[in-house]
Amino acid sequence: MKAKARHRFNLDVVKELAGGKVFARGEAYYRDGQVVILSLRTDRVLAQVAGTEDYRTELSGRGVNIEGQCSCRAFADWGFCKHMVAVALAANAAGPEAEAAGAGALARIHDHLRRKSVDELVEMIAQWAERDAALFHKLDLEAVASDADDATLEPRLRKLLDDATRTRSYIEYREAPNWAAKVDAALDTIEKLASGGRAGIAFKLAERAIDRIEKAIGSIDDSDGHCGGLLERARDIHLKAAQTARPDAVALARNLFARQMGDDYDTFHAALALYADVLGETGLNEYRRLANEASDKLGSRRSDRERGEVSDDYRRLMHILDFFAERAGNVDLRVALRARDLSSPWQYLQLAEFCHEHGRQEEAVRRAEEGLWMFEDEAPDERLLFFTVDLLVRARRKADAEAHLWRAFEKAPTFELYERLRKIGGKAGTERVIEWLQSRLIKKNRSDWHYPADLLVRVLTHEKMYDAAWTTLRQHQASSSAKQELAKASEMTHPGEALETYAVRVEELVNSGNYVDAVKLVGRMAPLRNAAEQASYIAALKARHGRKRNLMKLL
Repeated sequence: MKAKARHRFNLDVVKELAGGKVFARGEAYYRDGQVVILSLRTDRVLAQVAGTEDYRTELSGRGVNIEGQCSCRAFADWGFCKHMVAVALAANAAGPEAEAAGAGALARIHDHLRRKSVDELVEMIAQWAERDAALFHKLDLEAVASDADDATLEPRLRKLLDDATRTRSYIEYREAPNWAAKVDAALDTIEKLASGGRAGIAFKLAERAIDRIEKAIGSIDDSDGHCGGLLERARDIHLKAAQTARPDAVALARNLFARQMGDDYDTFHAALALYADVLGETGLNEYRRLANEASDKLGSRRSDRERGEVSDDYRRLMHILDFFAERAGNVDLRVALRARDLSSPWQYLQLAEFCHEHGRQEEAVRRAEEGLWMFEDEAPDERLLFFTVDLLVRARRKADAEAHLWRAFEKAPTFELYERLRKIGGKAGTERVIEWLQSRLIKKNRSDWHYPADLLVRVLTHEKMYDAAWTTLRQHQASSSAKQELAKASEMTHPGEALETYAVRVEELVNSGNYVDAVKLVGRMAPLRNAAEQASYIAALKARHGRKRNLMKLL
């Protein structure tokens, strides 16, 4: 027991994280000597695990608190993998003495390198750079940044940046990380310039990096989102360089405005907030002038409401104008800006919510109701509807709230609308819902409404009106899910109907190969009848499906 307490990682937790099968595979990897510990320190364990290829595996924490990552696909897809299990076992086997000594292959390498002369180290690294393109690019960038004068530095770094971001052909998913690593290495070098005397160069190169990365996106399978992270990093370097270099405020404002308005990847979506201190009042005034000028050209979009056309330029421009209105504390202007685009129920909702958040309750109600009326011929937008209803209830206009709900329900009835009507109207509201659904069910052509009884059955089930619900099911068409829901809710009061429904569902599950759920449902049927009836049912089931061996085992 004492030895187990000295283990770094709790193996019960490791097994829980990995699962039994994965844990067993990890044990095999460890027993076969496929783990090489690179670094064993108090804060983390770094190892290389041999598999289909060599994987970099890292674990941190201790005891029951275990975290980590692995370069294998299994970790990316499923989480805790067999390589992590193998490393946990290897770390435990190494013991606390090895951890205290900082054992591992990297420690040996450190000791070995310390015994080398500077010339020997230089020669070794140069030879590795010849064979490793990523290392070559990184060292070349750092050498250029360190040794060249400004006139030489900028074009050299620009070329190296262009080489790193180039996509000669389409970059497939597995190649994307290598491409991103080269770009990241280039950004490392540019970032080192951003806070020093060469910040102006870094400023221009960061802009170029952003342009190049955005251009490359169409030629990369970027499923893991490498480009988004690179763009954000390049933008941060651009900001850092601007804070150091302090470029001309008016020129910077024009540059940022053009980028924000033409920003397909939201790199400069928050440019004003981020760059406000660098722009200063002079730059901000120019930014505001450009926005107002563009606003005058675009004009109001209210005329486009019927087409639902609101351009990205318009949305970006409103975001900019709203920044200045918020900075000035002008709530009236912020309301007016939102009122310029009322091309959808969602826009009305945004406006009403804004008014509500800023204490303008009467205007919030007026705007919300206006949105419902403007789009009354379309399918109800439940977000706007429910927000309006809540406002009306708080304003003690319960009758108006109920009227809005009824208009929506009669146009497109849903269970959530029923719940709202039930909450506001109580028993009378519930009875009205049921009567309306029953009358519609009689009039509705089945070919037009595939499962006409579903909503009524769900409502009756929720109200525990089981007799009425089963009567509705016998008279009208309903979905399997509605039948199952009713059967489960009423199986103690209507066991015969529930058993009949379950039997049909069991056949569906068996025929689709879902034997586990089928057998579970068979088990649910047992308490609803006597043992002889259940045994007879199972015998008949076995007779029908005797060739399905897996089903027979489960039964």
